[in-house]
Amino acid sequence: MNTQHIQIQLVLPQSFSSRNHPILSPPQRLHHKKFTTFTVKRTNLFSYGGSGCSRSKVRCSVSEVEEQNQKQQQQQQVVKRVYPFHEIEKTWQNFWEKNRTFRTPDEIDTSKPKFYVLDMFPYPSGAGLHVGHPLGYTATDILARLKRMQGYNVLHPMGWDAFGLPAEQYAIETGTHPKITTLRNINRFRTQLKSLGFSYDWDREISTIEPDFYKWTQWIFLQLLKRGLAYQAEVPVNWCPALGTVLANEEVVEGVSERGGHPVIRKPMRQWILKITEYADRLLEDLDDVDWPESLKEMQRNWIGKSEGAQMEFPILDSDGQERDIKITIYTTRPDTIFGATYLVLAPEHILLPSLVSKAQSKCVEEYKDIALRKSELKRTELQKEKTGLFSGGYARNPVNGEAIPIWVADYVLGSYGTGAIMAVPAHDSRDQEFALNYDIPILPVVKQDDESCSEGTIINSSNVTTGLDINGLSCKEAASKVIEWAEKTGNGKKKVNYKLRDWLFARQRYWGEPIPVIFLNGTGESVPLHETELPLTLPELDDFTPTGTGEPPLSKAKSWVETTVPSSGKPAIRETSTMPQWAGSCWYYLRFMDPKNSNELVDKTKERYWGPVDLYVGGAEHAVLHLLYSRFWHKVLYDIGVVSTIEPFKCVINQGLILGEVQYTACKDADGNYVSADSTGMSGEYHRESIPEEKVIKSGDSFVLKDDPNIRLIARAHKMSKSRGNVVNPDDVVSEYGADSLRLYEMFMGPFRDFKTWNTNGIEGVHRFLGRTWRLIVGSPLPDGTFNVGSVVTDGKPTLEQLRSLHKCIAKVTEEIEGTRFNTGISAMMEFINAAYKWDKHPRNIIEQFVLLLSPYAPHMAEELWFRIGHSNSLAYESFPKADPDYLKDTTIVLPIQINGKTRGTIQVEEGCSEEEAFRLASLDEKLSKFLDGKSIKKRIYVPGKILNIILDGQNVKAGAR
Repeated sequence: MNTQHIQIQLVLPQSFSSRNHPILSPPQRLHHKKFTTFTVKRTNLFSYGGSGCSRSKVRCSVSEVEEQNQKQQQQQQVVKRVYPFHEIEKTWQNFWEKNRTFRTPDEIDTSKPKFYVLDMFPYPSGAGLHVGHPLGYTATDILARLKRMQGYNVLHPMGWDAFGLPAEQYAIETGTHPKITTLRNINRFRTQLKSLGFSYDWDREISTIEPDFYKWTQWIFLQLLKRGLAYQAEVPVNWCPALGTVLANEEVVEGVSERGGHPVIRKPMRQWILKITEYADRLLEDLDDVDWPESLKEMQRNWIGKSEGAQMEFPILDSDGQERDIKITIYTTRPDTIFGATYLVLAPEHILLPSLVSKAQSKCVEEYKDIALRKSELKRTELQKEKTGLFSGGYARNPVNGEAIPIWVADYVLGSYGTGAIMAVPAHDSRDQEFALNYDIPILPVVKQDDESCSEGTIINSSNVTTGLDINGLSCKEAASKVIEWAEKTGNGKKKVNYKLRDWLFARQRYWGEPIPVIFLNGTGESVPLHETELPLTLPELDDFTPTGTGEPPLSKAKSWVETTVPSSGKPAIRETSTMPQWAGSCWYYLRFMDPKNSNELVDKTKERYWGPVDLYVGGAEHAVLHLLYSRFWHKVLYDIGVVSTIEPFKCVINQGLILGEVQYTACKDADGNYVSADSTGMSGEYHRESIPEEKVIKSGDSFVLKDDPNIRLIARAHKMSKSRGNVVNPDDVVSEYGADSLRLYEMFMGPFRDFKTWNTNGIEGVHRFLGRTWRLIVGSPLPDGTFNVGSVVTDGKPTLEQLRSLHKCIAKVTEEIEGTRFNTGISAMMEFINAAYKWDKHPRNIIEQFVLLLSPYAPHMAEELWFRIGHSNSLAYESFPKADPDYLKDTTIVLPIQINGKTRGTIQVEEGCSEEEAFRLASLDEKLSKFLDGKSIKKRIYVPGKILNIILDGQNVKAGAR
């Protein structure tokens, strides 16, 4: 049969090759981005299946070729890999999951010590993890693995802080129920965490959105309500008229909504409040009993902000200068300066403001108030901003001297802090002085200062015969006490302890949160808490999550859920439609991990007594204040009612440093497009900034410059990872290219755990090479195809003294550094050991086994595989962690001076008791000394053990050859 040719146009990948394929001749390739043309032999085509199925058979054959090419590419990748992490890591992750290796059983030997190590559990965002997240998770995992191997019962769980605004916002925009989005995000997070080999007990996994969990969040709320620690009050909220909803603080930027840029005002609304101020003193005092960084404790102290002073009453005057029956209450820490109070300032939202504003000032004050209430509290209280205000038209009487002083309204005073009003003493307060100078208000000095702070001095200009108060000549402290005593006797004030800490606003006008277990009687509005047996009160299913536009929460749309009755009386009632804030579940979740399946109580008392408190709690510094403060508050309430046995929830807290994105380089250009060195841009003029790729940059001293023009200095800056900056590094990509163990090691090796660090993908190469060297040391060199032999190359011989010393120094260092959370220096110690081991002729099994155990907390996948290849059938997760033998830690080497013909030419390191022959051998090997000995004859050697070796040279006798 004659061979005929046809052309078949196939959609094939660019990498497709027809070489050696039985039906495709060498390609005549048409250079088209989608198609490749081959000449196909018709005879072969028919022989593959006849005319009726030729097309399908060609397609089948092409599929086979693609599969073959994929295998070839995989084999090429194997050759490139320094060790087969892609096989090892998946194998051991499957093993751990199948065998539940890290499960902490309910019934444990409580005679053993415990170690409860906890990560601040994450909010499962749609973006998944970036490489900054695993920093803390890796650290806690290293510690958890160490403690298991040291014989501790370890509790190392993971869960999800899953209620939150992003999921609800996504639901509003797309109509997707937030639970669907949240569960999808949780699945992604879980997969990513498992891919990094973290030894979490996944049997204890919890999520704040599950009714079995938030049943107990609601139960805690009821206990707070019983004890008067939960109440309702009118408080200002961020109200956006255009969106028709209440916004969280983080949704307001510069006075407008983050979504849409609509104006936002502060509007009073009835809200649930938790009385955290009731516990302010205990929250302060108990900080002395926890092992937290002092800086972290200080942040908590400053937030609580306890101060002692006086609460004073200033009567309001009418237009005739007579006292009205209302007074303005202020709080001051400096009652000694009250004679210098020349004006009062009220917050724009102060409840008394409308009653004291004059008709002439009414319109201006209302306009000022409207502008002020559009600003965030942070914006209003910025120290550097210019102080603005308006005279209200009203006056009050200073109680200590009877003088009428003006009442001003200013946005730097907040209605939510203190009494919402201050007495201003411009002579001795910089903020008050700035305001007084701006508005030409009198300034009266009342303290003759002994130092710059005004906290010490002598009181002047502070006496009044009519009121009977004279504090002139007293010290500030004495004067303060006398003013308070006078105020209490005359009814003008009293001693007062105040706190910056405010009660906790505990309600959100949102759908995606825990329902508040309270109903209100129709008609009277009386609140009735649900009975504990009615919990959990679950969220109703809603199809419409959009704001109501009236300020009512979205839950108000669920009419059949909202309208209910009081179980005990059958009276009609409506449910609370606000939900709890995202903080709620995270306040107590650490307790649920101790007993996650308990349906009868929040936590079993026996389990809580064993596991509590959390031994180590690790998370970001952004949670250093509010999350920890709220958790401590709830924990103390639970302690008071007998649920927990410890006063504090977290024994030790560590904030890991932030991992910043890779350094970004920027050059400056002038108006003509010429590069300008960054250190000269302080000059006046406009400069255009241009991003410069890393390959065009070189380092010069402490600066970075253009490679092509080193005179042009660049701006080099690393920023926090964010999608908007485009500097997010996905850990999945790093794991795919280098493996999870390399990522774990690099994050620990970047620098001190608590410090800020800059990500550099190139930097991971170093630890990846270290792991590759470790692998080859123990397994052997790769075969020609890039694979490795089964087993290992370790020997069963007896280790040398040098090997034992090298091992035990490594054990001591790694153990000490892990326990001190100095993970980077622990890795350095292991690198030094591997460097030393490469110089050995043989690698004894009991030395290598101990090193593999040392490596396992850091690089668990590789360690498990090496342990198996050395000859063990079980996981090393519960093997005993090596202990350093003090006998091998002693430094028994000495420095021995070497003389040539009586003149000292250098020194060598030798062991104590070193023989003359060994000393001479080491001297001959020394690079500096060998040049005096090479090719020379030795007349004699004079050796004093431990003191000196003197080599006398001669033209004959012994040749220097111990080389």
